Amino acid sequence: MTKIRPLLALGALLACAPAATPRSAPPVNTVDTAIASDAAADTLLADVRALDSSIVVDLRYATTNNFTGVPLPGYLANRAFLRREAASALARVQRDLRPRGLGLEIYDAYRPVRATLAMVAWTERVHRADLLKDGYIASRSRHNLGLAVDLTLIDLGSGKELEMGTPFDTFSPAAHTANATGEAAANRQRLKAAMEREGFTNYDQEWWHYTLDVANPLRFDRVIQ
Repeated sequence: MTKIRPLLALGALLACAPAATPRSAPPVNTVDTAIASDAAADTLLADVRALDSSIVVDLRYATTNNFTGVPLPGYLANRAFLRREAASALARVQRDLRPRGLGLEIYDAYRPVRATLAMVAWTERVHRADLLKDGYIASRSRHNLGLAVDLTLIDLGSGKELEMGTPFDTFSPAAHTANATGEAAANRQRLKAAMEREGFTNYDQEWWHYTLDVANPLRFDRVIQ
């Protein structure tokens, strides 16, 4: 498969299912949308670091450092792609944070459909269907649309992640955005405020997960490379 090409002038999910109770911006694509072509992905997805190279990217699903213990299909490079609109908004978040000595570190962004299917298959192998039922893993994710991003705040001087109370992909109520105290609570709200100023919405079961809406979203299965 050919590499994702730089996108014109720019140089060019764990996703969550909705729980039984109302959630803010459940990060799930519930529309049965066909998978778009790789050519469409090359046109619509932008490399986040092409817009702002100071954003740190640590794609966990391209490594063994994730809940499955193995790299997921479709992740062949440590590159964070999003729909152009979302990538541009994220670059504005970074610009807004910079004067405060803070920046963004991305754990996941656009996620190929094949990776989402691999997550669901993992839950079946390890008999953890509860993770699907409780809203921690989804079979259809906004990550597949390039409209969801998992991220945290870092100190720009040291590169150190700010205290958020739980690690990324913690499958428990402790990861719910409101379920923190002290420094972690303040940092979660700092991230939330910065993202909301640029139109992102937090999924309240995961402090790290944000989505942005665009018209006519498409699903992609383009390999990240």
